[in-house]
Amino acid sequence: MLLVVTYSKAARQTLRNVCNGHDEAVVQRLGRAALLEPTRLGAFLALRLRAKHAGDVQIERTDPFNEFRDAPEAVRRAAAAYEDRAHPSTPYRAFAAGTDHPDPSAMAGTEL
Repeated sequence: MLLVVTYSKAARQTLRNVCNGHDEAVVQRLGRAALLEPTRLGAFLALRLRAKHAGDVQIERTDPFNEFRDAPEAVRRAAAAYEDRAHPSTPYRAFAAGTDHPDPSAMAGTEL
């Protein structure tokens, strides 16, 4: 997919107009951003925005996140356990202390 992010009021307005006029190419609208289909039309629309608004438009190609392929099992287990915790106000750092769940600092410094 193509992620289009806008950084000015004028670029946001043009993005809204593009999305309204070409809903067949829009996967998701996100206010200041939109996900466009990875098609030639999606690329055309994204590049049109960039041509009109230059640096106020950022375009990124994205890949879907597959949690089973992209995240280690320890991270998946920790996320599930944390969401199932007894006290919802417990921060993750305190929750993980003294357990085999990964430390947040270690996770932050390690790429997927």
